[in-house]
Formats: sequence, C-alpha cells, structure tokens
Amino acid sequence: MTHLFKLDNVIQDYIWGSKTSIASLFEIENTENAHQAEIWMGAHPNGCSKRDNDKALLSELIKAQPEAFLGQRTTEQYGELPYLLKVLAAAKPLSIQVHPEKSRAAAGFENENQAGIPVTAGNRNYKDPNHKPELVYALTPYLAMNGFRVFEEIISLFEQASVPSLETELAALKANPESSQLKAFFEAVMSLEGEARDTALAELLENIDSKGQTELAKQAFAMVVEFHAEYPTDIGLFAPLMLNLIELQPGEAMFLFAETPHAYLRGTGMEIMANSDNVLRAGLTPKFIDVPELIDNTKFEPIPFDTLKTAPVVEGYRTCFPVPVEDFKIDILTSTDQAASLNTESGEILFCLTGNVTVKTGQESVVLKSGESVFVPFAAGEYQFEGEGQLVRAYN
Repeated sequence: MTHLFKLDNVIQDYIWGSKTSIASLFEIENTENAHQAEIWMGAHPNGCSKRDNDKALLSELIKAQPEAFLGQRTTEQYGELPYLLKVLAAAKPLSIQVHPEKSRAAAGFENENQAGIPVTAGNRNYKDPNHKPELVYALTPYLAMNGFRVFEEIISLFEQASVPSLETELAALKANPESSQLKAFFEAVMSLEGEARDTALAELLENIDSKGQTELAKQAFAMVVEFHAEYPTDIGLFAPLMLNLIELQPGEAMFLFAETPHAYLRGTGMEIMANSDNVLRAGLTPKFIDVPELIDNTKFEPIPFDTLKTAPVVEGYRTCFPVPVEDFKIDILTSTDQAASLNTESGEILFCLTGNVTVKTGQESVVLKSGESVFVPFAAGEYQFEGEGQLVRAYN
C-alpha cells in the first residue's frame, strides 16, 4: 500500500467565514472572494479529504484497508478515522452551541431516525450517533465564549444590565446560587419569545454604552452591542452575561467539553474534534433551536475563567495539549534541518502551519509547504520530518 500521500481538502464556505485569513496565512488562493470558513482534514462525509494524486476518498481508502490505515486498536474501537482536523477562520460569530455527550447522541440519533426525520431536515438535532468534544489552538488572537461564568459574575452582570423582565428569576438565582437555579435561570432566558423577548432585549440594550462598572462588565456589554449589530432580535444577546468571554493568543489552546455552552466569535485557529457534526444551538443563529433538548443536554456547572486554557506539555520539538478523551490527540511539532523521528500510533494527519517541511517514510517523501497536509497510515510504522517550519499532528 501507499505509505504517505498528500491530501486534497474541502474548504467550507459558511457565511461567517473570513474571506482573507486562510488566503493570507497559507497562500491558498481565493479568486472568487468566497467565505473561506473551514478547511476540513479527515473522513467526515460532509467534507471528506481525498488522496491528492488520484482524488480517491480517504473514507474509501480506510474502508478498503482499515487496519493498515488506522491500526488494530483504532479499527476495533471506532471502525473509522475517529477525529476531524480543521482550520477555522471566523470573521463573524458562530452560533452558541452545546454538544451532547456520547450516550445521549446515540439515543437522540436513533430516536430521530425512528421518527423518520431526514438527516438534512432543519429541525433535526442529531446528525450522527457520536459525541463532539473539541480543542481549539489559536493561530491569531481568537475570541470565544466557553462555559458558564461563576455565579457571582452572572449575578453582578445581570444586576448591572438592569433587565426588569428577569428580576424574579435573577432574585431566585441570587438567593440560591447553585446548579438547579442556574438551570432555571438559563431556561427562563432561552424560553423568552415574541413580545416578552423583545421587551427583555430592549431593557438590556437601553443605555447599554453606559452600563458596566468594571472592565469585565464593559467587555461583556461591548460584546452584546457587537452581537446586536448582526442579530438584533436574538436571545443570544444575553450570552456574554452568562458565559466566559476569553481571547486566546497565538499558541494558546482550550478544550471544549460536552454539554457546555460555547461559541467562537472571531479569529483563526486549528480545531480538532471527534468525528461528529452534532450541534444543539442556543442563540446567534436563524436556525432551529430546540430549547427542551438543549436544556436536557447542558451541564449547569460554572467553569472558573482561570481553568479554561489547556496547559501544554513541551518535550523538545513536540508540544502536546493533553485532552480528557480518547478520540484524538494533537501535537505541535517544531521542525528543523535536523531530522526528527516519530512512530505512528494510528492513522495520522500532519498539517504544515509554517515553512517547508519534508515528511519521509522508508519508501517515500512528501514536501509540505504552509497550508498543505499529508496522511500517514498506521502501517508506515515510523516517519521522519525535517526542514524549517511547524506541523500540526493529529492522531489518536
């Protein structure tokens, strides 16, 4: 079998995508001035990579020789490439969303199949039976929301926001700041509809430029104003008062747990996730929001801000970001003119971030420039890389 091959990857043109970032970072042409939102590297059916020389689908290559491509361990546990690697370039906010944990995803997928809801239907919650934990690694300053703020922050921000429509619910949270009351508060906000929603949003937006006594509050209200410009009647305008607002700097990373509300707001990063497309939306979108299903799949536990970033483990040329799942691992490899060697642990994807790097097995070599990627099957056993640059290594 071929032990090494370049990938021809799909670029998704979602409307929130940047028209310039991927082109400028990786010299990937954008002659049609399209929204280059995401480069997908993997075997997901919604954007499967191909072998560059003959355009064979990576999913079909794996299906024909699963143990050679993935190794026995991965084949037995997953039966497919268990991760999806992306470059994500956001010029506008993505929807606020929650990903279900694995057993709920499997049950929800089966239930919707039994109900005869087409997988492509607008009111479909579960596109597959898998969970979707993910990690993002910033290539540029990367703004996001991730997880509920601590109770004191949520209460303080809503007090400063002065929204009489939510006075009763806020008083209940203040009197009993714990998980079940946060659930009740969040559900009350998410369930606002029609005139009640419009009134609450009007109260939030009234004199908003003068709201906020602290730097943290001013940042939250500034984000509300930003969201309002894109989604003037969206319930997601309340999200910055409830969710942690964080800006990763290039080289920083964070993990996003299942059942945790989050949203990417702007910036470009590498994203690695389980091979799934399951999303339960919670705002900043015209798409379907199933509030009961969202509430049932959300964990109402605050995440302290100072625990959001994933601490790297640096071992020579290799920087690893540990994750609490088995579906994927991710390393940043710093390549030099002195060749380094790694053993394959599964089917691996290497994406060249910067420079020019040569990847070799015993039989073949591939030269990667910035923006290009290569698949290294498990059967290669070992590979080397050399040349000045940086690689992202995805494996499991």
